[in-house]
Amino acid sequence: MKQYLDIIEMVLANGVESTDRTGVGTLRVFGAQARWNLQEGFPATTSKQLFFKPCKHELQWFLSGSTDVEELRRMTWGEGGDKRTIWDDNYENQAKALGYDHGYLGPIYGHQWRSFGRDFYGNYSVDQIARIVEQLQTTPDDRGIIVSAWNPVDLPAMALRPCHCFFQFVVINGKLSLQWYQRSVDVFLGLPFNIASYALLTHIIADICGYEVGDLVWTGGDVHIYLNAVEQAKELLKPERAPLPLPKLEMPKVNSLLDLDQSFFDSVKLVDYNHHGKLTAKMAV
Repeated sequence: MKQYLDIIEMVLANGVESTDRTGVGTLRVFGAQARWNLQEGFPATTSKQLFFKPCKHELQWFLSGSTDVEELRRMTWGEGGDKRTIWDDNYENQAKALGYDHGYLGPIYGHQWRSFGRDFYGNYSVDQIARIVEQLQTTPDDRGIIVSAWNPVDLPAMALRPCHCFFQFVVINGKLSLQWYQRSVDVFLGLPFNIASYALLTHIIADICGYEVGDLVWTGGDVHIYLNAVEQAKELLKPERAPLPLPKLEMPKVNSLLDLDQSFFDSVKLVDYNHHGKLTAKMAV
């Protein structure tokens, strides 16, 4: 995961201190890109531990179409689980301010991925995930195999505007590659989750459509490290936290989107995942 450390180093070296929505403040740069060859291993951060369980179940939550934080809690921790999720702060600080209750976060990622355009009256919508699977199976040379989470009509109703706004699939030489654009990215806390999530999504869609995996490409807009995580980010660059060999992904065979149930995601795991331990910071919300 040298590519990830290069992003950290670039922001620390070139970032400009700025105010932000959360009031915490950031070091920020505009515009960056990184690439991982998924044939070489699963891109989980090794200089610090990636908590893969909440990461994989967040993807499950998105793909299910749910925007209910209680459903995410059940998927991650099981029935009756009382542990917090990475979306609890957004629910408590933004969703409730919008008047939502019972865990509802508004029409965020899952809604846009699976029901883009649907309103409360049930009007016409697009299941973007089903559509890209069909495109990849029937017209793999299409240059518009894209899923968008950025719906300007719905933005005011969202507890959090999409940070990773859209992603695109491309098939070259029988390999499926994915690039996602991230308008805003917390490099220390958020980006490791995003990398792993889109890597897992690429493996899943490739399996459904009968392709090998290719490259995973990240393009960032406002790329930042929050000021309360600067010292932890510097810690990542120390020689004793040098990158380790990447783990392998182990998951059941996927034949269709219908296979993506609780049992499937519970079975997904990283094999031979070695890392340099936890390194935490408080999430800015």
